[in-house]
Amino acid sequence: MSYRLSSLCRAAEAHANSRTGACGTGAGGHNGGVSNASQSSLPTLPASDRPEAAARLRDALLAASFTADGLLELLGAPAYAALARSEIVPALRATRGDTPLEMLVRLFLLQQPVPHPRVAEVLPVEACLESGWLARAGGDELAATVDVRPYGGPGGEDWFIVSDLGCAVGGAGGIGRHEEGVVLGVGGASMTLAGITVRTPVAAALDLGTGSGIQALHAAQHATRVVATDRNPRALHITALTLALSGTAAADLREGSLFEPVRSGETYDLIVSNPPFVISPGARLTYRDGGMGGDDLCRTLVQQAGDRLNEGGFAQFLANWQHVEGEDWQDRLRSWVPRGCDAWIVQREVQDVNQYAELWLRDAGDHQGDAAEYQARYDAWLDEFEARKVKAVGLGWITLRRTSAAVPSLTVEEWPHPVEQPLGDTIQAHFDRLDHLRGQDDAALLAGHFRLAAEVVQEQVGLPGAEDPEHVVLRQNRGMRRATRVDTVGAGFAGVCDGTMSAGRILDAIAQLIGEDPVLLRDRTPAQIRLLVEQGFLEPVR
Repeated sequence: MSYRLSSLCRAAEAHANSRTGACGTGAGGHNGGVSNASQSSLPTLPASDRPEAAARLRDALLAASFTADGLLELLGAPAYAALARSEIVPALRATRGDTPLEMLVRLFLLQQPVPHPRVAEVLPVEACLESGWLARAGGDELAATVDVRPYGGPGGEDWFIVSDLGCAVGGAGGIGRHEEGVVLGVGGASMTLAGITVRTPVAAALDLGTGSGIQALHAAQHATRVVATDRNPRALHITALTLALSGTAAADLREGSLFEPVRSGETYDLIVSNPPFVISPGARLTYRDGGMGGDDLCRTLVQQAGDRLNEGGFAQFLANWQHVEGEDWQDRLRSWVPRGCDAWIVQREVQDVNQYAELWLRDAGDHQGDAAEYQARYDAWLDEFEARKVKAVGLGWITLRRTSAAVPSLTVEEWPHPVEQPLGDTIQAHFDRLDHLRGQDDAALLAGHFRLAAEVVQEQVGLPGAEDPEHVVLRQNRGMRRATRVDTVGAGFAGVCDGTMSAGRILDAIAQLIGEDPVLLRDRTPAQIRLLVEQGFLEPVR
């Protein structure tokens, strides 16, 4: 992944300050919010039915190098990365000049008013005013009506993500994050989901809870048809703007909660969702709080996805789940997986209930308000967790794949270590290897040929001067970047796997070297080979 894709979201898995929309709640939905304002109190959005205006604005932005690469060159890496941390002062200092690009950064990213004549030199002002992308700010100045953030696509595309004012770069002013119906921009969670999504060409994709449209934008590059849903009509409007300004074909936009907008009998090859997964007391903030009790929203989303997938289709979600006293968290998640689906669930982080409550109270800015009100809200979170016997909350990814296998594969694991995004190919390869292993008994496995995966290294750990290492570790430098301890046989086996000899012949040679009965070695080694294949250290040669 290029630097322009990752720099704005260096902490791509930071769930705080990273919500992009809301997929909804149960039947009827719950429209949360922290104020009494209705959606009509939010600023008017640009018209979504003026593609010619969006096309002219896009051309002007590109001509001025208002792109991810252009921003990196203008701001420099430190100021560029600071925007991802919601810090705008370095960018303000870097845009004190009068070039077209500096003016556009102040206008669309930093929400600073700009003199009308200066804007007119760079943008089609009358078209932007008429269609609502710009508004008069008093005197002879103009202001943007929405955040517009350049975003570099995986194939070098220049895209633009639209969101409500002040919600793409925090602290830049605007309407704030906590108005009812507000739509945020690209954040760490949305970048994580985009990175883990399997990107094979498909006929139909569903972006459930589209928010600002980033997942729909990615899906449109490899799906013939894209459906994007959200319970927030403002989010659907902004998604239409994101797609138009990015020069991408429009998606089928539908309003509704969870799978309600999916028509009877309608199925997909890919379903993605960055849902309002926060486990909170009530549905205070639409963009993050699902409105169901505990982790019921994530559970419902996962359980209902199976029937909407075509054979071989993937459903991929970000989720939070409860660690309940007296329950195994892995068993809890296995119970979510629908029939007829393989699953790979990865817990990336665990927070105790105090940490979790503090994280989302900070997200709402409560720590900066009245101390008594902050304490009362903190108490409400802990009361909720205590009532549900929740001791911690897990954060991670869930991938389902529809399968006709008689016995689906369910992998639930904890992997809090660094990974290499994007992981879409790694995730697809994981399920491909499961298919291979599922059809192999031990005899077939030993007759098969394997190759050591690229970028796997061997580490030997032991006391200085010792003749033999205490243990040997195989480590991946790509993808999940796993590390696994192996014995002497496992290390020797992996080291010789180049696809030319069968697994059985390799074991026979090892048995001769170490003086062990080859039959016994063949009997006890297949389980270790299966694990090395499943985890991606060895690749079957087909």
